[in-house]
Amino acid sequence: MLRRSLTLLLALFVLASTGCSPTYVIRAGYEEAKILWRREPISTVLTRPDLEPEVRKKLELVLEARQYAKDLGLDVGGSFTTLSYVDGPTMLYVLTATPRTSLEPHTWWFPIVGRVPYKGFFDRTLAEAEAESLRGRGLDTSIRGASAFSTLGWFDDPLLRHQLVADEAALVNLVLHETYHNTFYAKGPQSTAFNESLATFVGHRAAIDFFAARPDSTELATLARVAWEDERVFATFIQTLGNRLKTLYAEQDEATALMQRDVIFTDAQAQFPSLPLQGKRFEKFDEVKLNNAMLLQSLLYTTDLDVFEAIAARLGGVRPALDFIEAAAKAEPADPFGAVRRAFAALG
Repeated sequence: MLRRSLTLLLALFVLASTGCSPTYVIRAGYEEAKILWRREPISTVLTRPDLEPEVRKKLELVLEARQYAKDLGLDVGGSFTTLSYVDGPTMLYVLTATPRTSLEPHTWWFPIVGRVPYKGFFDRTLAEAEAESLRGRGLDTSIRGASAFSTLGWFDDPLLRHQLVADEAALVNLVLHETYHNTFYAKGPQSTAFNESLATFVGHRAAIDFFAARPDSTELATLARVAWEDERVFATFIQTLGNRLKTLYAEQDEATALMQRDVIFTDAQAQFPSLPLQGKRFEKFDEVKLNNAMLLQSLLYTTDLDVFEAIAARLGGVRPALDFIEAAAKAEPADPFGAVRRAFAALG
């Protein structure tokens, strides 16, 4: 693994000269290497007699979820077999940017993965500096903290110590979401939104099945179902808001669109408290000042969740749904969402 890690880091250094800042790439490589060097096998951690009972319970749950992901056909590799320590609960600051009258993302180019609609920083100050530069160019920006990220199978991603503060349902969701990223990666202009939204579906929907199969986890199965129902309610709200704005930007001149978009944002936040949300995950959303970049960040993770759920209900579960969805997306990589919708409609 160390040899593979060093090989990738060397590739990053070489490719940095072709369009991505060498300093940025070197920092990213350093931070990833630090995570890898601090790994310890979970099996070793579990042998400690002084291990806190709650930590032990969650580590054992992670290993069970990992096995469930493997049984589901996901490419778990060596992911989530180790525990690593990092310097804080927020590992990464993710910057998104858009024009002020469009939901088309500003993109960045990176070695290996190509052009993507966000940029991650390990230092909030650097993220803020780039956001300020983009705002000076007339773009909306948004920065969100992330407690983890997937290396898409390049490395055996560890569980991070601070992730153990999550509840058990969220922890299983995390394992299933991230291991799915190792398993399937659509390529094309909509790849980021498609991959993240599909992983959102897998994390939630497979977590429900995982807990439902455990006779002592009825309460956790209910918690997982509530989280999935809330995610879909929020997704519908966000997609409706996005469609309103797309229509506005397509039909109005820039000055009119800028005036009217604020009315739409204000209206959306006024409506938000009436949504039938059961949990607390989205409780502060109506306090946030909205812009296109913040909306786009949400759309990247929540597009067509109800379509994926309908396919799973029709075909009898997560695994047949994934086979169907992946086949449709591979057939039309330029439009994976449209391809899945058309293929599902053809079932009659």
